[in-house]
Amino acid sequence: MAAVDAAEKRTQAKNAYNAFLAACPSRQLLDRISDRWVVLIMCALAGDGAGNAAGPVSMRYSELSRLIAGVSQKMLTQTLRSLERDGLVTRTVTPTVPVTVDYALTDLGLSLYRTARGLRLWAQDHMDDVRARRDAYDADR
Repeated sequence: MAAVDAAEKRTQAKNAYNAFLAACPSRQLLDRISDRWVVLIMCALAGDGAGNAAGPVSMRYSELSRLIAGVSQKMLTQTLRSLERDGLVTRTVTPTVPVTVDYALTDLGLSLYRTARGLRLWAQDHMDDVRARRDAYDADR
């Protein structure tokens, strides 16, 4: 009986963070980090917003809002809060008049940025191919 329990524990440990399982908590994280705003915020805070990797930077909310075209105030706020909650972004409040709030990547966030940057670059580099395939697909329908 003890062998079954040990085997069962090993199986549970192996599947603890298997995103293919419905109840896996990593699915929530995967859902969050696959969001377009997350990818763009991560790239902006890594200093990659202008297309050049200048290195991680600290940015104010208004700077992020200006850099990431099309993001609403609500979505930017929600996304920054969720990234802060997950430990990917830090929020630093400086008691000035008016109060200054800066956002920056944590070490954990910087490790995710490397993947996010790859996704962003892939999308930019392959958009012409995807458009051509979409047009061909739509023409066949």
